[in-house]
Amino acid sequence: MLGIFNKKNKDGEEMSFLGHLEALRWHIMRSVIAIVTAATVAFFYKEFLFDTILFGPKHPDFPTFKFMCWLSDVLNMGDALCIKNVDFKIINFDLSGQFTTHMMVALIAGLIIALPYVLWEFWRFFKPALYEKERKSAKGFVFYTSMLFVIGILFGYYVITPLSVNFLATYKVSESVDNFINLDSYIGTVTTVTLIAGIIFELPILMFFLTKIGLITPQFMRKYRKHSVVICLILAAVITPTSDITTMLLVAVPLYILYEISIFVSANVLKKAAKKANSK
Repeated sequence: MLGIFNKKNKDGEEMSFLGHLEALRWHIMRSVIAIVTAATVAFFYKEFLFDTILFGPKHPDFPTFKFMCWLSDVLNMGDALCIKNVDFKIINFDLSGQFTTHMMVALIAGLIIALPYVLWEFWRFFKPALYEKERKSAKGFVFYTSMLFVIGILFGYYVITPLSVNFLATYKVSESVDNFINLDSYIGTVTTVTLIAGIIFELPILMFFLTKIGLITPQFMRKYRKHSVVICLILAAVITPTSDITTMLLVAVPLYILYEISIFVSANVLKKAAKKANSK
């Protein structure tokens, strides 16, 4: 890699340190503008953002719950997997609580919507510092990173979030205690779980770069494949705090598939590197 500070300006001259900072500043400014613009649009769609998306997992007619009922019927388990009552009261204690929550959620939505553009801006900044072969090997970085993040977000929202919300919001230590969930607690749980899932699904991208710099190999990942199964099950148990094994497997299986994809990505990186070395 040539290095970030070997970039050249439009005239072909090597940029100074301050020139690099100026270029980075404009990339950051455009990224911030994109996030703020998307957040502003999201802010004005309050009903859709809250009633349809964020509060969706608390209703029995949520697609995930319908799928679980269908799966229960297919497996001849009766209503064992059906979730018919997840209704609970969400309350707000702070005077400005609902407004600040609205602002925070709009900002998170703006970040998710604008992420592909933000990644593209930073890719434009780093791209001139790469050799031609490095540019080719990193081709598709923005697309694959954005795609995996979106898939992770959807997995977190449609699988992990409704299962976690249902269990935590309806769990009781005693029938004498009713659950009144604070708005901040509910929104924090939904957004955190969803965003973490999006980040976890970036594992293949992380393995790609770790393999490129020699810190990980597919042989190492295959060697600890059995350990990865245990880790996936533990993560699934933590993410979905329920004793239902079927529900836990719904989360664990995709996580393990992600691990296998990472092995394939790592092996493909080494395969291409070996092919280039042999062609010289």
